[in-house]
Amino acid sequence: MTATPRCPHRTARGQYRSSSRPTGSVLTKGKRVTSEPFRLAALPTLSRATAARDETARKDPERLDRLWKAGRVLLVDKQGRTPVRDGGTALAPRPALAVADERPAEAMLLGEQGDESYWVLSSDEQVRPIPAPPGAWSLWAGAESADGEQWHDLRGVGSLLDDTAAGLFTTAVGLVNWHARARFCAKCGSPVDRTAAGWASKCTGCGREEYPRTDPAVICLVHDGGDQVLLARQPIWPAHRYSVLAGFVETGESLEACVEREIAEEVGVQVTDIRYLGSQPWPFPRSIMIGFTATADPAAPLVPADGEIEHAHWVHRAKVVEALANGGQLPDLILPGETSIARQMVAGWAAHS
Repeated sequence: MTATPRCPHRTARGQYRSSSRPTGSVLTKGKRVTSEPFRLAALPTLSRATAARDETARKDPERLDRLWKAGRVLLVDKQGRTPVRDGGTALAPRPALAVADERPAEAMLLGEQGDESYWVLSSDEQVRPIPAPPGAWSLWAGAESADGEQWHDLRGVGSLLDDTAAGLFTTAVGLVNWHARARFCAKCGSPVDRTAAGWASKCTGCGREEYPRTDPAVICLVHDGGDQVLLARQPIWPAHRYSVLAGFVETGESLEACVEREIAEEVGVQVTDIRYLGSQPWPFPRSIMIGFTATADPAAPLVPADGEIEHAHWVHRAKVVEALANGGQLPDLILPGETSIARQMVAGWAAHS
């Protein structure tokens, strides 16, 4: 992303250029290639959730105290890791009464499932680094406590968890990250207190209330309407890792305008036929990824943004299919991990003919 948006392919009235081609089509060497719209291969990993959220419960101290007594507590450390078991396929929450006899003021309610409630607390437990579990997708090491309990982060094990656990861990990381970055009032600078079981804060100085913030970001799979997809990589990524393009929505900008601007800024091409695919929370630290697809001309020159995009190229569907069949990677191509919505976007496109 750059500081100044540029969308040279808008009309004088600020409207987006509509393509006369059918959705999902593009002219390639004088030939029109068309296809029916593809969909995400599956619900994004971090969009899965089953625990019930109840705003009224968050504001009822007596009910919260009752919920605590039958609750389970996720501990999350400063690196976003939590205790797991069974090779990272299940969370290992503590019984609430084993953590504290009375509900701590800093305890945050994640939701209710059946007869149990789920909470999160920040943790400073001492741990030592260990490798991520098999099947995990993470750039960060896991950890192990003195008693041998393993701690892993959401990126690493999110795709290994079931729907309930994935939703709880995603919400837990989001709340912990928000409170860690919003300890003082944005208006007067005074410290804030947590309220509503962690779902709000109130300034101790001016009384201003604040709620968890989510920063919208678009993520877009650009294809040629036929058998090629545009993939790119950042310079900080491991060798051969590629993904689709993404960027934050700017103030006063629509989602579709952001797709146009980001693709133009990051690789220098214009897109049309912008279409929504789905969304996924991404609490690193507080985003939601809003997935789109769009088409572009593969004959147009690619101009990677200096310092942001190390390399971008068009990849044939057959190669993507081969990589997916091989666990998401080939010697010269590593696809996005299954924790990211990008994986479901790529898999959905690759499976569509």
